[in-house]
Amino acid sequence: MAYSEDHIALAAEYALGILDADERALVETMMAGDQDFTALVTAWEHKLGVLNQMVGSVEPRPEVWQKIRVAAGLSETQPPMVLPEAPPPVVPPPVVAPPSPTAAVADGSNVIRLANRARRWRQLATLTTGIAAALVAVIAVGVYRPDMLPDQLRPKPRTQVVAIRTPAAPATPNAQYVAVLQKDGGSPAFILTVDGVTKNFTVRRVDAAAEPGKSFELWLISDKLPQPRSLGVIGAGDFTARPVLASYDADTIKAATYAVTIEQAGGSPDGKPTSAPVFAGKLIETVPPAAAPAPSPPR
Repeated sequence: MAYSEDHIALAAEYALGILDADERALVETMMAGDQDFTALVTAWEHKLGVLNQMVGSVEPRPEVWQKIRVAAGLSETQPPMVLPEAPPPVVPPPVVAPPSPTAAVADGSNVIRLANRARRWRQLATLTTGIAAALVAVIAVGVYRPDMLPDQLRPKPRTQVVAIRTPAAPATPNAQYVAVLQKDGGSPAFILTVDGVTKNFTVRRVDAAAEPGKSFELWLISDKLPQPRSLGVIGAGDFTARPVLASYDADTIKAATYAVTIEQAGGSPDGKPTSAPVFAGKLIETVPPAAAPAPSPPR
């Protein structure tokens, strides 16, 4: 609800406590029947409450109270109050009617209303100036001496999070090994590559064709093993990849001989080669393992 300037001034003066008894009674009557006006008064009380928090209570000295009692005539026992005698009645002179009573009353009421409004706006202007000065003081104290303010008025500390991005470490290459599986120094039939970290291997078919009903099977032959170990049947595609070397140690993998035999379709039935190797070869290192980073020099 929109209120006039007089209503806003009344609410501010009521919150400030500078109204007389009749005006306070009028404001309290309006508050009892108008919730919006009550909210307006409450808003002024919150705005002016900052001034109360900045001023501490000061207890007057005992002699001040004594001087007040003496000035008010309360330091000695007061005699009983005697009412004065009523004066004799006075006969009023004949009243001469003014030329325009209605206009006079209207003019007088307008003057009184304008005077009251001017007084209220002067008080409101003084109040607003005081609030502005108090806010400037609070801001200045908050910037230079925030410890002097109450807890609810102190500025909240600001935390700034700074994200530091470090460049990703370059990927280090794994050691790589290659074996060319061929027959008697002829052209390569298969190329075997082994990853030194994961121990996964890939067989690349180069120039080898299995007979109908037959399969090529890859074997690992090592002095550390009692017999050749099957690494599985080589598929009909160009590439065959398997992780079966993970169960062997690195030295065995690097020193072993890798051979290919021709077995029945699907591979050897008992896990042993049934024919002599057709193609064979040993691993050679093509990509060395990454060297450990050098320690940083002391600062």
